[in-house]
Amino acid sequence: MIPQNYIDMLGAKSVIRTLSEWATARGQEIGYDNVFDYSLGNPSVPCPEKFTQTMIRLLQTEQPVTLHGYSPSLTIPSVRQAVADSLNRRFGMQYGMEHIFMTTGAAGALAHALRCVCAPGQEVLVPAPFFPEYKPYIEGAGLVMRTIPPRPADFQIDLDAMDAAINENTAAVLINTPNNPSGAVYTAETMQALADLLTAASARIGRHIFLISDEPYREILFGGQSIVYPAKFYADTLTCYSFSKSLSLPGERIGYVAANPACQQAELIVPVCGQISRGTGHNCPASIIQLAVAQCLDETSDLSVYERNMELIYAELKRLGFEMVKPDGTFYIFPRSLEPDAVAFCQKATQYDLVLVPGDSFGCPGHFRMAYCIDTEKVQRSFAALERFVREEYGR
Repeated sequence: MIPQNYIDMLGAKSVIRTLSEWATARGQEIGYDNVFDYSLGNPSVPCPEKFTQTMIRLLQTEQPVTLHGYSPSLTIPSVRQAVADSLNRRFGMQYGMEHIFMTTGAAGALAHALRCVCAPGQEVLVPAPFFPEYKPYIEGAGLVMRTIPPRPADFQIDLDAMDAAINENTAAVLINTPNNPSGAVYTAETMQALADLLTAASARIGRHIFLISDEPYREILFGGQSIVYPAKFYADTLTCYSFSKSLSLPGERIGYVAANPACQQAELIVPVCGQISRGTGHNCPASIIQLAVAQCLDETSDLSVYERNMELIYAELKRLGFEMVKPDGTFYIFPRSLEPDAVAFCQKATQYDLVLVPGDSFGCPGHFRMAYCIDTEKVQRSFAALERFVREEYGR
C-alpha cells in the first residue's frame, strides 16, 4: 500500500509548478509569447561558452569510463579540492577537500545537510519568506519546520522572533540569501547579529545549533555589491550551493555542501554525507558534470539581464501603485498584492494572461512573486496587460 503521507502530498502540489503548467497549457491555446509567465525560476540566459567547450573537450579527450563511470562515494577528490580552493580564494576561508561534498543541486545539498546535523523529531527554524519546497525537504527528513514571521519592511531576519523561537529541540536554522522570493540580501549586520544570537542560544541550550545556508542565487547581486558569505560569520555553518543559476545549468543538477572547517565535528560531515547518500539513494551526481563545473568555478553566465529586468519591473510596479522592497539580487520581486487575499489577486491576473505566484506558500500572505528570468522584450510587452489588469480590477 502507498503510504498515506505521499498520497496527501498529491493534494498539496507546488503552487509554482501548478501555475507553470497552467501557463504552458494556455500557451498552447494563444501562443506562449502571449502568456506573461512569471511563475517559474528557470534561468533564461545560456550557460557560459567555456562550460560548453569544456564538455566538448572532456568528451573528446577523456576516457569514457572516467566520464560516465561511478564517482567515488564521497564524490571526485579533484573536484572537491577545486571547489575548496575557489571558496578559499573568494571568501578567505580555510576549506580542504575533506570539507566539500558534491550533490545533485541545492536540493540534494539541503537533503544531506538537514540529515547530517538534525535528528528526526528536532526542529528547523526558517525565516519567512522562504522557498516553499523547504517544507517537504524538512518534513521528508523526519524534522519539524517552524516558521519565523517575516519582516516586510526590508525582509531581513526578525531576530527577536528567532531568539524567542529557539528551544531545546532546535537543531538548525535554515536561511536563503539572496532570498527567494523577496530578492533581499541579508546584510553583514544581519549575519553578525544572527551569529551572535546562535552562539548565545547554543550556550543556553547546551548544544550547537547549526546554520544551513542555501545559496543558489549567490552570484546574482545588483548594484555592484559584494557577496556576504554567511560561513564567515558563524563557525557551525553548512553552505548549500547550486550551479543552476550562476552557470544556468538547472537541468544538470549539480551543487555541493561545504562544511565550515571550524564547525563542530567538521571532519565527520562529509563522511556522514556519504552514509546519508546510501540511505537516500543519492549515490553521487554525474561524473562528467562534476569534472566540467570544476573547470568553470569562477565563471558565470551573463547575469546582467536580471538586473535590467528588475529595474524595468520595479519602475512599472511603482508607477502602478504597488508597494515593495526593491530586490538586491536573484531574479524575483515580491510586491504586496492590491487586495489582502493574494491568491484571489493572482487568480484574477490569469484572466489577463499574467501568471503571478501568491505569497501564501512562501510564508508571507498578502504578497506575490514575479520571477523575471524571461526575455526583456517580453517583460516590456507584459506591462500593457499588467496596467489593464490593475485598472479594470482595482480602478488604478
